[in-house]
Amino acid sequence: MQGIVHQINVSKGGVPKLPITEGWVAPLGIEGDVQADRVHHGGPRKALLLVSLEDIESLCSEGFPIVAGSLGENLTIRELNFRLLRSGQRFYVGGALIELTQPRQPCRELDVYNRAPGLLIQSRLYDASARAGDPSSPVWARGGFYAAVIRPGPIATGVTIALADHAV
Repeated sequence: MQGIVHQINVSKGGVPKLPITEGWVAPLGIEGDVQADRVHHGGPRKALLLVSLEDIESLCSEGFPIVAGSLGENLTIRELNFRLLRSGQRFYVGGALIELTQPRQPCRELDVYNRAPGLLIQSRLYDASARAGDPSSPVWARGGFYAAVIRPGPIATGVTIALADHAV
């Protein structure tokens, strides 16, 4: 199981995060990235947020005004099936090793992308089954997956992200 880092994203807090071509993955995330709400975001178990480019493109086709970085992700990944992601999987990405910790539960920060009354982006990213931890949900990990940094290292746009193993 592998994919490609399509885009690396950072911000001084909030969304959207903006692209950089390379960076350093540290224990608390990509150097230079800041979380506005450090109670609910960031920290060693949520150091990185990964989101699928294909899911972003699908949301765009539904009329949501988003691009890579809009969902607050640090790594926009292409060609990796996010429905197969599970907590405990470890991936090599650039010179770093990361471990998936939990699917992301979208927050109100994404309200800026809602369309018309009743068309909420959160409902397209997360449902009751995903909340219950059921990976058979059709929106499993569509909102992204958090990761801890096991081994820091450099990262650049275009590098491979590849399954290393499952955490022991």
